[in-house]
Amino acid sequence: MRVLFATTPQKSVFLYLAPMAWALRTAGHEVRFASQPALTDVITQSGLTAVPVGHSRNLRLSDVDGREEGRAGLPAPYDVFDDDERATWDYLEPGMADAVRGWHWLTNHPMVGGLVEFARAWQPDLIVWEPFCYAGPIAAKACGAAHARLLFGVDVFGAAREQYRRRMAEEPGRADHLGGWLGRYARMYGAEFTEDMTTGQFTIDQFPASFQPDTGLDTLRTQYIPYGGPAVVPDWLSKPPERPRVAMTLGLTATEHFNGYTVGVQEALDALAGLDIELVATVAKKAQAELTRIPDNTRIVSYVPWHALAPTCSVVVHHAGAATMATTSRHPVPQLALHHHYDQPFLGRKLAEHGAGLEIPTHRATGARIRESVERLLTEQSFKDCAVDLRDEILGLPSPNAIVPEIEARVAEHRKGR
Repeated sequence: MRVLFATTPQKSVFLYLAPMAWALRTAGHEVRFASQPALTDVITQSGLTAVPVGHSRNLRLSDVDGREEGRAGLPAPYDVFDDDERATWDYLEPGMADAVRGWHWLTNHPMVGGLVEFARAWQPDLIVWEPFCYAGPIAAKACGAAHARLLFGVDVFGAAREQYRRRMAEEPGRADHLGGWLGRYARMYGAEFTEDMTTGQFTIDQFPASFQPDTGLDTLRTQYIPYGGPAVVPDWLSKPPERPRVAMTLGLTATEHFNGYTVGVQEALDALAGLDIELVATVAKKAQAELTRIPDNTRIVSYVPWHALAPTCSVVVHHAGAATMATTSRHPVPQLALHHHYDQPFLGRKLAEHGAGLEIPTHRATGARIRESVERLLTEQSFKDCAVDLRDEILGLPSPNAIVPEIEARVAEHRKGR
């Protein structure tokens, strides 16, 4: 089977997709990874075969997820994906019109033509695409391939699409901006719009049901397997900590794509300085220069492989990024989520509801609240017990390799008559 992955040129998104690509590759399938030329080196560093398509458009994640807009930094209509009461037609319709303009000009227009050209030449059996990359289902329509959506976090897109369809059904003639846009591309390449172009013929979800809204879509659920690109495990991490180790990260994208951390790093370090712990804080080099003091119980690093650090910890403090939270949840470690935007508030709330941790919105994340929460997570057994339950839920899911036969079966089903 030939499998073509398609993604917009964001390294942080690509990292979520690579383990599934390797699962298909090691199962004996031929795999290629298409994106704008700017992502080529990131793809090849993972050992996968890159296909540069179209031209590169330099993007920041803030360009595509609307950090400054809407509740939780999501652009309308996605900011009400879990709030049916607020998801009225008057709110959803103009938001969707704006979102579609963004999908077109910012992320997909630069690569659609090149992706379709390659797909028609190579003839993949399956195209796997991520939620920003609608060029994927367009190319699948153009070449007749089956296609699947691979999630990199909470399925805000699938949930919002279901809301939009319900509101459209209430009154005939309402505009379907996303369907109309995808339909124009489909007709350009000799096909017609079908609903699967919006959310895939099926969805591959790397996160447990505890972390997702119920969309009712055909979903294959698998374990999240951490991958952060090339990395080296430092020597100090091979030695057991002498005191309870607490790790803190506020994410790579906060400084790489946005305007910096949304929590006062110095205030957090000072607040945790009096605890009998070993604090390991990942802080970008630029932000390190802004620190005025480093407490005696604190180790500052620019980067450390999270999958190697998390299992050595007694507590983890993080920004509720999907990769960080899913990696930590593979181990029985209580977590404190300091969430700000996108799907982070939803994930923080789900973590707290599960009982495996606590959550604080960043606008309330004072040093005193952070310290109080860490102390509770270190001393209250219920958090550790629930963290064990969460770990068992995740490890009970099939690995990416294990779902390959189910993917093959779905491809055979959706490619009938080709």
